[in-house]
Amino acid sequence: MSSPAPTTVDPMLSAHTTLRLGGPASRIVRAEGAAEVVDAVAAADRAGERVLLVGGGSNLVVADAGFDGTAVLLAGRGIGHERDGDRVLLTVEAGEDWDDVVAATVADGLGGLECLSGIPGRTGATPVQNVGAYGVEVADLLVDVDLYDRRTGTVREHVPASELGLAYRTSVLKGSDDAIVLRVRFALHADGRSAPIRYGELARTLGVDPETRTDPAAVREAVLGLRRGKGMVLDAEDHDTWSAGSFFTNPILPTDRAPQVDGLAAWPAGEGRVKLSAAGLIQNAGFGRGHAGPGGRVSLSTRHVLALTHRGDGTTADLLALAREVQGGVAERFGVTLHPEPVLVDCAV
Repeated sequence: MSSPAPTTVDPMLSAHTTLRLGGPASRIVRAEGAAEVVDAVAAADRAGERVLLVGGGSNLVVADAGFDGTAVLLAGRGIGHERDGDRVLLTVEAGEDWDDVVAATVADGLGGLECLSGIPGRTGATPVQNVGAYGVEVADLLVDVDLYDRRTGTVREHVPASELGLAYRTSVLKGSDDAIVLRVRFALHADGRSAPIRYGELARTLGVDPETRTDPAAVREAVLGLRRGKGMVLDAEDHDTWSAGSFFTNPILPTDRAPQVDGLAAWPAGEGRVKLSAAGLIQNAGFGRGHAGPGGRVSLSTRHVLALTHRGDGTTADLLALAREVQGGVAERFGVTLHPEPVLVDCAV
């Protein structure tokens, strides 16, 4: 009896990113679990090769020239539960699809992750970016992670969340490939209630008061509806979802340096600091939904100005040109520099 044919992996990184942009990797390896991730990265290190970790590709902007090194596709699966008093500890392998994880917790009556529904990508990326949406961040629920430390060639288990420098859309893991997430653990509510609803738009959609804890399934459906309305739920037929999500982070500034703009959303961000709406700044700088970049091959989403989208036949260079146009327009109008949220691989804004 013949053996099954090996799985062919497309070396073009455009095939592994939600933007559908990016050139080839020198070598690409599909890692089916934590041990295979460690083996692939260790082999690349011994060969003196660079390494790019690729999960769902939802936070990557890859240069048209591609990546000169080994790209490791995270494909390991596995979810475990452990009861701990009035909470459940959820252990998830890095290669699990994030929204599948959220859906499974909601189906099991566990609360905490439901506001993070519909976010594309793999679970291993969530602490790196400190993924957040609708008033909840990974930092609110993360207990610890298992890491492969490339500097020592060892696996570090149960590294506390407190050591990861989790902050708004960042961590000590972002921008460095010295430590690779192998699995993560979250503490979830076991009482069948959601995390407190802190985001105004979501509270209004649900018809509840802020800080209410409610049915996680209802919260998930509301969040998915809001995200679909903004083109933030992946759909291969919808070019508004050919993006890396929100391209710019909301800037945090000293209160006395924040521009005063009528109607601009702003939130307290610690003593003497305020977080401004990047989308509001973009709109007020004159960039509307659907604003086209080079040749119309890229544009701002037709539903949400914070997403830069690929309309087909575009290039990473096209996307970066649009990003620079928007960044420059906001800086000129308001004196505020917007910073990219995705990881830029061998390219820059």
